[in-house]
Amino acid sequence: MEVLPFGLLIFVGGALLITNIWGVVDAKFAADAAARESARWVVEAAGQTTTADALRAGAAAIATDTLADHGRTGPATVRLGPADAAFVRCERIEVTVALQVPAIRLPFVGGFGDAFDVQATRGELIDPTRSGVGGVASCIQ
Repeated sequence: MEVLPFGLLIFVGGALLITNIWGVVDAKFAADAAARESARWVVEAAGQTTTADALRAGAAAIATDTLADHGRTGPATVRLGPADAAFVRCERIEVTVALQVPAIRLPFVGGFGDAFDVQATRGELIDPTRSGVGGVASCIQ
């Protein structure tokens, strides 16, 4: 008889553990999609204002929208790199999206505990053959 409450406790604990592991994996998928879409938006931003601040703001907006589409509404950090990158042909632009996932998340209660940091980085090349972009296409032969 004493085994039943202990078995129920083990079952509930295991179910919470599996659910939280899937939450981290799902957050990684969402961060990867947000980084990919943000990097794609940055390298295709021809004809728009291509100042560093405008690109950062646009990348952050695209990442936030993508995370919201994946059901992630918490705060996320979006970094555009490298810091000295310019919007010229053959430049490699990297976007890193980082977010935190609570250690334990319960339905209707929310999350608590030390959070896991999940981040994803994606890089894209600015198209060397596209018109309207400055620089020399040194990355193609």
